[in-house]
Amino acid sequence: MTTILVTGATSGPGAPLVERLRAAGHDVRALSRAPGDGRIVGDLATGAGLDAALAGAEVVVHLATNRRKDLPDTQRLLAAARSAGVTHLVFLSIVGVDRIPYFYYRDKVAIEQAIAESGIPFTILRATQFHSFPGEILGMLGGRLFLGGLKIQPIGVNDVATRLAELATGEPAGRVPDIGGPEILETRDILARLQAAGRAKKRVLSIQLPGTTFAAFKAGHHLAGLPGYGTQTFDEWLASGATK
Repeated sequence: MTTILVTGATSGPGAPLVERLRAAGHDVRALSRAPGDGRIVGDLATGAGLDAALAGAEVVVHLATNRRKDLPDTQRLLAAARSAGVTHLVFLSIVGVDRIPYFYYRDKVAIEQAIAESGIPFTILRATQFHSFPGEILGMLGGRLFLGGLKIQPIGVNDVATRLAELATGEPAGRVPDIGGPEILETRDILARLQAAGRAKKRVLSIQLPGTTFAAFKAGHHLAGLPGYGTQTFDEWLASGATK
């Protein structure tokens, strides 16, 4: 049995990862700022509770993100993990972060570098965007606009959790091969499927954006290629009723 601390344990692939690791007999600590069943309280933004959460932990799986201060949060986690004697840190990153000039992706690259230089044995996995990503983009654009001219390779959070569980219970491996979903879809096709499922308005304007960030996405730098690691298709995700 291994003692494993999971950050970001209550959302995305974090919840199914915790379930998989506990089902396999591991002692899993689900880090959260709010108390709850099966959780351990800690705050990456302040460092409060991290020492207690990490005491005796052998592995850390770092999934937490706030999209604005991820680098300093991770640096606090790394410092506490070093002090606690953690022997393996697993980090989930995103495919293409080193090739797409987006602020959030730049932070991911900086985090990868900080982990590599931390002295803690590590594994870094880059995955494509989750199935919920197109809907989130639609929401960010007010529900009436969508990004056209792109291809997306969405992957299910359960598939990502399966791979993370394998890595967390294995030996540190550095940067491992990227993973993506089982299909690459055009955004106009994804929009049509969202509309058919009642998850998008019937009238949505497809737009393209200027600049190097959109150009990098259009060039496909965020794709892992086929065949993908994931098994859940976008239609299967829609049919499941899941929103994340």
